[in-house]
Amino acid sequence: MQLITLDFETYYDRDYSLSKITTEEYVRSDLFEVIGVGVKVDNGETQWASGTHEDIRSWLRSSFNWDNAMVLAHNTMFDGAILSWRFDIHPRVWLDTLCMGRAVHGVEVSGSLKALAERYNLGEKGTEVLNALGKRRLHFTDEELSRYGDYCINDVELTYKLFNRMVRQFPKQELRVIDTTLRMFIEPKLELDLLQLEHHLAETKAKKENLLTECGVEKEELMSNQKFAELLKSFGVQPPMKTSPTTGKETLALAKNDEAFVALAEHPDVRVQALVAARLGTKSTLEETRTQRFIDIAKRGTLPVPIRYYAAHTGRWGGDDKINMQNLPSRGANAGKLKKAILAPEGHVIIDSDSSQIEARVLAWLAGQDDLVEAFAQGKDVYKKMAAAIYGKPEEEIEKPERFIGKTTVLGAGYGMGAAKFQMQLKSYGVEVDLDECRRIIDIYRRTNDAIVRLWRQAQNVLVNMSRGDAAQLGRPGVLQILPNDNAIKLPSGLLMRYDDLKFSEGEKGVEFHYQTRKGRTRIYGGKVIENVCQAIARCIIAEQMLRIQKKYPVVMTVHDAIACVVPEAEAKRAQEYVEESMRWVPAWAEGLPVNCESGMGKSYGDC
Repeated sequence: MQLITLDFETYYDRDYSLSKITTEEYVRSDLFEVIGVGVKVDNGETQWASGTHEDIRSWLRSSFNWDNAMVLAHNTMFDGAILSWRFDIHPRVWLDTLCMGRAVHGVEVSGSLKALAERYNLGEKGTEVLNALGKRRLHFTDEELSRYGDYCINDVELTYKLFNRMVRQFPKQELRVIDTTLRMFIEPKLELDLLQLEHHLAETKAKKENLLTECGVEKEELMSNQKFAELLKSFGVQPPMKTSPTTGKETLALAKNDEAFVALAEHPDVRVQALVAARLGTKSTLEETRTQRFIDIAKRGTLPVPIRYYAAHTGRWGGDDKINMQNLPSRGANAGKLKKAILAPEGHVIIDSDSSQIEARVLAWLAGQDDLVEAFAQGKDVYKKMAAAIYGKPEEEIEKPERFIGKTTVLGAGYGMGAAKFQMQLKSYGVEVDLDECRRIIDIYRRTNDAIVRLWRQAQNVLVNMSRGDAAQLGRPGVLQILPNDNAIKLPSGLLMRYDDLKFSEGEKGVEFHYQTRKGRTRIYGGKVIENVCQAIARCIIAEQMLRIQKKYPVVMTVHDAIACVVPEAEAKRAQEYVEESMRWVPAWAEGLPVNCESGMGKSYGDC
């Protein structure tokens, strides 16, 4: 297979640019114009071509064997979209040095071509693009176009060199994960129901306009912390709290810089979004802006799903291109409206399969908590099992509220959560439990799951050893590798989870560890390491399962621990069986880990 490295140079101005609009809108816009393109085949000389759209299309299609090519770019989501949407060219494999850079060096450092070229001493990225602001191809003189071509050729050469430096140690399987992730955007399969979206937008706006009247409050009253907190409670939302830096006491966290409050702008209930929007003084709720964005996409074509590869410290995917597909509402007054507007293409259905309790399963398996692993393997209700231990009665006598406590304990206490935080978590779900009872529950969890508690302590020792440059072991042998000289943990994928510049200091509660992030120094401790590790291992498994599904059916989306694909309607049942089989499969390194899944199928994503 040939490696084709390319880079498109396109028209942009102050308002029409990737800093102002999404990649999808930019590439599909009537304003779009290719100024020129640089193309390098394997290690050959980079060629620059400029001309009309038809000139470039003809040159690209006649000069290169795309059917047997791997296409490489820096930010392939952009260049690949141009190649696919504008020139109808579809190579065999997509590669991306931007994605690779995030995985190799972590998400805490810049992944720009300029920054990575400097890191590897490959040369300097030019600045000629700055002189192209607002200039159409015909506005360039021959000399200006020649300089622009040299700038583009340099970018192609830097991308090629960068790829060859990073690919030496890059896991080959992760290249396939990058390809699958990029295809969700570059080769979109899903469609949007325009009429349903327009109806939903009108309904959402009407609800917002009526909200303050229905609440019986003036906008000024929303500025009162206590009144706003009571309004949140009336919608079943526990007001976020924080510790006051001046008094040291717990107080409401309702300021515009309080993360927990701002997060309510993405609450599933559009009424809550409207309250937050009114308090913040914004014109539209998140639901309005997101629905409008979907409407705009629907008018332009199919739905490219922008999923960011290696978006998080743990390697998990994230939202991208100003459309966070990771947090479409699934509960509350607004549940499913947007999801139901996402449709399979004609003659196809969507299958969405969600890995069941994968983090809790990974935790038990990694720690060697064999009784819990066995319970998962046998399909037992581990939440009832936990509730039975908490309330001292047989599992068959456990009632729904008690099972909820058991579930919250299993999913929340596995990473070292203390009684006070557990109490706050329950309170956020509208469940009031006094602190002494929370202490009792946490104590029972820890006594019942002694191997998990030992894993937290082992992780704390890993931090000690790593900070000293000493070797260490964490969890089940052969799964993780501690690299003290890199301040990193090598994951089963072959990639590293980094704790850059890990250092310890004396804190109020003894020795504390911190590592460097873009936001500054971040505290890390044994329980948090285990949370990171379990999420990272879960992601490794999901990635391998996704590749198995991709062999037969195009994966169109991944959300948290779920994978969605489209399949021909005529073979839907057989395809669903294959997807579930793939989601219950584990790689050799995860032998003995009892994973499971649930799946749904429908013409719309919301029906799955």
